[in-house]
Amino acid sequence: MTSRERIKKIIALEAPDRCGFWLGNPHEETWPIIHKYFNTSTEEELRLKLNDDMRWICPQFFPDVYNDPREIGIFDAGLDREKHGQAGPFADCNDPDKINNFPWPNPDYLNFNSCIEALKNAGEFYRSSGFWTCFYHNIMDLFGMESYMVKMYTHPEVVHAVTNKVCEFYYEANERFFEAAGDLIDGFFFGNDFGTQLDLICGPAQFDEFIMPWFRKFTNQGHDHGYQVILHSCGAIFKVIDRLIEAKVDCLHPLQAKAANMDAETLAKNYKGKIAFLGGVDTQVLLVSASPVEVKEDVRRLKKLLEPNLIISPSHEAILPNIPAENIRAMAEAVVGG
Repeated sequence: MTSRERIKKIIALEAPDRCGFWLGNPHEETWPIIHKYFNTSTEEELRLKLNDDMRWICPQFFPDVYNDPREIGIFDAGLDREKHGQAGPFADCNDPDKINNFPWPNPDYLNFNSCIEALKNAGEFYRSSGFWTCFYHNIMDLFGMESYMVKMYTHPEVVHAVTNKVCEFYYEANERFFEAAGDLIDGFFFGNDFGTQLDLICGPAQFDEFIMPWFRKFTNQGHDHGYQVILHSCGAIFKVIDRLIEAKVDCLHPLQAKAANMDAETLAKNYKGKIAFLGGVDTQVLLVSASPVEVKEDVRRLKKLLEPNLIISPSHEAILPNIPAENIRAMAEAVVGG
């Protein structure tokens, strides 16, 4: 069974030959460390050595994907990316008509050539792709977190108007990209961190009003093009997993193990057989400080609880430099070797 066939079966809730493995997307400062340890020189060489089943090939990874003559990045207008959590350009906006003058991104400036070429050269590995479509975070940036949460109550019409502008761009961008990529893609992988360590960022009622309508449109869009749908959401999102399943999410990532009710036991008890799982190997404590033997024991525990529809992966895909390379090896070896 090829890696591509294996992951497709796992996400389709069918029986694969074994659970899958995805290294994740290590932080740029981590790559030199793990290349030195594994004696590799390229990302692909390392993934092959670790029996990695997936390749994440996102259009936004390619610097030529968006070429706005105004020299503005996608949803970068009015933001200082060095100051996280700042008030955004719509922080004080109370009139939905005033958002039309903002320099919104234009899908006519998109270029998919580099991404399509990478997909063509991906080999027999599962190809997750599509625009990252992080609309929740983009909207939060455009208002500022505090303003965004408050305006859900005080000026919902403004929140809806900004949401529509952001999501209309992503929908059109994905539509054009999916038409160009066709069956080079296996899964539409997109991310919005809906949770904190303890709970949802916004309440379930606000989640239903401001998040779910467009969220369903994106999951339907992926399925309409014949793709499986993988959602990335860090944090404690247990309260809305039923909604995500109802919206036809096929696979949930990254299973932040130390977040409230996101442990493997709770997920298995409530959702095993209803959705596939990707992630689960704790990056907050386990991979940072445990021994390789302990890492292997935890991978075996996860497999026992969540197989057969499980892809082992770190509980945060951007593996940081504080994770010892020997623990990465242990995690990968436990997938195949038990």
